[in-house]
Amino acid sequence: MKRSTRWIRLALALVGAVLLGDTVALMGMGLFSLGITLPGCIGIVFLLLALCWDSVARWRKADRRRQWLWRAGWIAFAAWLVTVGVFFYGIRSGMGVSVPAETAVKAIVILGSGTPNCEASPTLIARLDQGLVHARRWPEAKVVVSGGQDFGLRCVEADIMAGYLVARGVAADRVIREGRSTSTEENLVFSRRLLEGQGVDAAGAIVVVTSDFHVRRAVGIARKAGFNEAFCVGAGTPLYLRFNAWLREYFAAISGWVLGEY
Repeated sequence: MKRSTRWIRLALALVGAVLLGDTVALMGMGLFSLGITLPGCIGIVFLLLALCWDSVARWRKADRRRQWLWRAGWIAFAAWLVTVGVFFYGIRSGMGVSVPAETAVKAIVILGSGTPNCEASPTLIARLDQGLVHARRWPEAKVVVSGGQDFGLRCVEADIMAGYLVARGVAADRVIREGRSTSTEENLVFSRRLLEGQGVDAAGAIVVVTSDFHVRRAVGIARKAGFNEAFCVGAGTPLYLRFNAWLREYFAAISGWVLGEY
């Protein structure tokens, strides 16, 4: 076996093991998304390639078209990785804004982020803590907690979010629960309707609290949902989940653009 081949197989095995381990660990915590499962799938492919490298080499060298297909596949994968890298760079450069002190904020909308085992996830807690900061900064503003029922669970995310805020000093009558949404678009459309029912004009200033990676898309969706002056504030994403969340957002941004959500 050539030394270069050994290094390629070793690199594939190491990267594959890391990607698969990441997926298994996060799924063991009850977290599921394309940004979590896709790295695991890539990891399995890399591990299989490392294990069956000689067989794959014989297969592709037996036919010129197979060799072309092999090269084209790696070029396409590399090109995809470049687009992911560009997207990640864009996320880092647009993780939220500071709200001017003189702004008369009428409402704070906190977007849900999943409740595995009917408990607030670390990402959701980060959003709620960020929402608490702004709720204390504008004590007269209504606070909307927006999140529906996760698949397979009986709990409603908005109820868990509301309980978290009330336990930390937010008056219960300030909190508006939006518990029907299943997407960011529904989060903001349904929240606008509830606020209008409470006499809060969507044309006024609101603060949307989400995760740092989600800010850019959330701003666009908020404006399309009818919030004319929306300031989007990003909460930090836990490091162990950060790049999986960014990868999920990569696909969500594409699907949102295709579906015309923003």
